[in-house]
Amino acid sequence: MKKLISVLGIVGLMFLVGCDSSDKNEAKAEAEKSDKVLDVKVIDDGSGHELIDFQQQVLDDAKRFKEFYTSRRPDVDPADFNNGVYAIDSAGREQWEEIEEFPPYEFAVDEGKQLFEIPFPNGQKYSDCFKNGGIGIRQNFPYYEVKSNRVVTLELAINDCRVLNHQQPYEYGQGDIEKIAAYMSFTSRGKKFNLSVPNEAAYNAYLAGKKFFYSRRGQLNMSCENCHMGAFGKMLRADMVGPAYGHTTSSPIYRAAWESIGSLHKRYVECNKNVRAKPFALQSEEYRNLEYFESLMSADLTINGPSSRK
Repeated sequence: MKKLISVLGIVGLMFLVGCDSSDKNEAKAEAEKSDKVLDVKVIDDGSGHELIDFQQQVLDDAKRFKEFYTSRRPDVDPADFNNGVYAIDSAGREQWEEIEEFPPYEFAVDEGKQLFEIPFPNGQKYSDCFKNGGIGIRQNFPYYEVKSNRVVTLELAINDCRVLNHQQPYEYGQGDIEKIAAYMSFTSRGKKFNLSVPNEAAYNAYLAGKKFFYSRRGQLNMSCENCHMGAFGKMLRADMVGPAYGHTTSSPIYRAAWESIGSLHKRYVECNKNVRAKPFALQSEEYRNLEYFESLMSADLTINGPSSRK
């Protein structure tokens, strides 16, 4: 009975969110675009053959994605969208800025630095696994690794480093791996995403993430787009719904609800559960592709993680 009431309550709240028809129609139109290849850009490889310019396709998508938000909130500096909902929620931002003066993730960053610098038994360190010694490189993740044909996130790379050095991989989502990720993100603050779509396989991974974002799922039949585009800026219960533009810049995050620092994928799991959908495993291909899509849509924003959220 309680579960039924909970579901009905959430469904009721969905109708109280207050999306007007124009918001719904534009969000729907954007979703329909996701299933089409619009204005395909081609390049000449020098032999007379025309090839799809995958990078330009993504740049065109990102332009439309950004315009969806900036057209609704022209009063917001586009660069400020890396602060998530606090870019548009003035009351919440005041409280958040006070919290950020003495950030609850500060200890996690310090502990992450210590863990990062501890040598493995073979004498190697995390710094040996990353470009620039792992400092100031968060903006390069996630990226598509051609050699392994997969999207590589920062957390996946940290565990790959551990396995390479004959250590057990960390459990994903929280704990030591997120402390290390927090430290590495902290050293990258202010740097813009530096991402690319190197080949067709990478483009297909991007499209898979894009499809996930726009696809409805769960008993409530809702998608990421329904909340973060269709209900953008509206109130759900006591909270304002934030944008998907800038979603990935601030991870990992310290959430008051968790009382600890956690990963973006942990939030994906929570969102899936909220719509009564079966979540995927942390760092699954599905979530990595989704992170790749969201990051490419926010590629003109700067890294500001770790950060705090409710």
